[in-house]
Amino acid sequence: MLIGEMLRPVISSLQRFSRTLHMSNPASAKVAVVLSGCGVYDGSEVHEASACLVHLSRAGADVSMFAPDIDQMHTIDHTKGEPMKVNRNVLVESARIARGNVQALSEIKPDSFDALVLPGGFGAAKNLCDWAVKSEKCTVNKEVESTIKAFHSQKKPIGFSCIAPVLAAKCLSNVEVTVGHTESEGGKWPYAGTAAGIETCGARHIVKEVTEAHVDAVNKVVTTPAFMYDGPVHMVFDGIGQMVSKVLELTK
Repeated sequence: MLIGEMLRPVISSLQRFSRTLHMSNPASAKVAVVLSGCGVYDGSEVHEASACLVHLSRAGADVSMFAPDIDQMHTIDHTKGEPMKVNRNVLVESARIARGNVQALSEIKPDSFDALVLPGGFGAAKNLCDWAVKSEKCTVNKEVESTIKAFHSQKKPIGFSCIAPVLAAKCLSNVEVTVGHTESEGGKWPYAGTAAGIETCGARHIVKEVTEAHVDAVNKVVTTPAFMYDGPVHMVFDGIGQMVSKVLELTK
């Protein structure tokens, strides 16, 4: 027998092990990810969106990306933190993260998916709703609201990170979410005041660490603080991993 033939079963076994290691959920769930542009100050936070996509990919999820085909509230020069004179389109900017593979949110069919994920970034509070301007008195983009409510009515899990949980607080009744801590704690939680606004909306805020996720089992809503915490990116990545993992568990 040739050496190659002798080694073939061993190689095949190692390949199967490798696939199992890197794809912990081979029975893939179909997950819709809603983006809000590209860039922390006026769109989806790029590290958060990327973390969502990496964790979903590693779990074997079949991902489709969507974004509203609308103008951004404004466009920020990220080198200065100041508005620019030109404005941009949320769908067009989201295509940068999606590597071009993104559809208008008006095209989403909740019946075709098992779960929904919305990364944070100021775009969630500026483009998907206007929380950044009106706080708890904000209104949610109609396509975003109808999408969240459709998934919820079908009892499909929804994951939110960073500031995006305010969308759950505005769209859903008696929901539990987290944006981290309720006190700034010396600047570690610079957006801690958001928790009070969430409770004003009638939702319940749960204190969690950046590496944790909260599961509202009744509503099938999973949230994680992400960059509501001023800390290292790997901690945000780990927290989003918890959120994605729990969302996928709820699809089973």
